[in-house]
Amino acid sequence: MASRCVTWSKSYRCDIVKVGKIVAPTLQARNSPLASSDEQLKLLAASKSCSPFHAKMEQAGLAPLHATGISVFQINVGKLCNQTCRHCHVDAGPDRKEQMAHDTAELCIKALARTGIPTVDITGGAPELNPNFRWLVEQSRALGRHVIDRCNLTVLLMPSQEDLPEFLARHQVEVIASLPYFLPAQTDAQRGEGVFDKSVHALQKLNKFGYGADGSGLILNLVYNPVGAFLPPTQEAMETQFKRELATRYGITFNHLYTITNMPISRFLEFLVESGNFEGYMQRLANAFNPAAAVGVMCRYTLSVGWDGTLYDCDFNQMLDVPVDFGAPRHIRDFDAAQLHTRRIVIGNHCYGCTAGAGSSCGGAMG
Repeated sequence: MASRCVTWSKSYRCDIVKVGKIVAPTLQARNSPLASSDEQLKLLAASKSCSPFHAKMEQAGLAPLHATGISVFQINVGKLCNQTCRHCHVDAGPDRKEQMAHDTAELCIKALARTGIPTVDITGGAPELNPNFRWLVEQSRALGRHVIDRCNLTVLLMPSQEDLPEFLARHQVEVIASLPYFLPAQTDAQRGEGVFDKSVHALQKLNKFGYGADGSGLILNLVYNPVGAFLPPTQEAMETQFKRELATRYGITFNHLYTITNMPISRFLEFLVESGNFEGYMQRLANAFNPAAAVGVMCRYTLSVGWDGTLYDCDFNQMLDVPVDFGAPRHIRDFDAAQLHTRRIVIGNHCYGCTAGAGSSCGGAMG
């Protein structure tokens, strides 16, 4: 069992983060060429298995793609995480130092207060490890906004986070939690040895506070993404299976299951290349291009704020260092709702991941 000491603030005690057997150390830690977003973009653009995504969108009469407003204000507070998952599109891990500072968090809340954006979606890394996480939750709730916490579950078991389930419940934060499968082997293969058992324990803790229970108002949704180089099965069928198996085996209840397609970026891109699946996966995504899914992609109603305040059309563009463009303000300090509500979206070949089959977004399949 590997362990390391992570200090994120003087106000937090130093925890020994038991991360299990690390499946895939971060690209940055290994000095991998794919730690560079430029290298990732070059590889994606050079794929021989798919036509350029912009050409596909033009053929479908959907280019240029524009935002239809902002209903989700997504804040990525950094890349620090207590896990190092094989598929991670953020390349997050215990060794990552990128963290949103308080002055940037303040700019986010000031911008939010000038709008009627209903939902604040806080992500990472493990967002709870940022010292500003709880402040962002409290300030967003004070503004009357619905708040989502994208949680890896095992963070709930860390000594510094013992009171986190109670905090989330008190502020009626929706929890969207990652769980690759309802059996240990598949989950541990993707997320690290022992992660499944810890995830089950964390879900049971959330259930004790009322999460996932009918009528509680405390929403607990799970996220499933495939372990390998294939598209996820039907969301409805997977939800039925997960609900039955988790209830029968562990007494766990939850509201909904989201299926998400693995994006061909960062550590999952490395897996595709090393396993010889890159071109096949890109072809699979391109062949499954669905214009109906393309119409509803999350970038059309989401604004993503990076840990340093840079603005992006979505979290995936953020991880490829592709900020908003075409004259839209690029930093939260220059936030202009009118310009950003109708901005032109920056697209690339990675966008095939959101438009394949039933589509994929931070809220799962799109229909």
